Amino acid sequence: MTSATIPDQPTRRDVLFVATGAVAALGAAAVAWPLVAQLNPNASTVAAGFPLEVDLAPLAVGQVIKVFWRGQPIFISHRTPQEIQSAQNADWKSFRDPQPDSERVKAGHEQWLVVSAICTHLGCIPTEHQGNYDGWFCQCHGSQYDSSGRARLGPAPLNLALVPYEFLSDSKIRIGTS
Repeated sequence: MTSATIPDQPTRRDVLFVATGAVAALGAAAVAWPLVAQLNPNASTVAAGFPLEVDLAPLAVGQVIKVFWRGQPIFISHRTPQEIQSAQNADWKSFRDPQPDSERVKAGHEQWLVVSAICTHLGCIPTEHQGNYDGWFCQCHGSQYDSSGRARLGPAPLNLALVPYEFLSDSKIRIGTS
């Protein structure tokens, strides 16, 4: 009875097994790659931005928060009755970018203002509750916005941009489209 000997050198069969396994692994990866890639959102969805739901219940009257949507900062302001009255009573027809407060908020939810947090002059981020109008003040170049986000003083040519949003309930909004 002879015992089988195990060779010290790899045989031709061993090399073929390793090569076949490597080719099979590459083939499996080539088939799996498109399947995994198709799970990613398409370019138009990414460009539009995923909807962002924000719970407004924790915000106190007068508080402004900053959230990020589509990589850009967004101001959500819970305006005081004085801020609402001041914004509604302002002579908006004389502004450089005339727009009444009623076009910048949702009817029945006048206490909430949702605008882009980017200054329309050179893209800085203004600070809230600053300036002559208790709105936003861009400290970089002196642009001032009122409590409705309308450009009032300084070099800013336009109002703070409105962002698309909808109320899901009295205390929850969705920024962006679904």
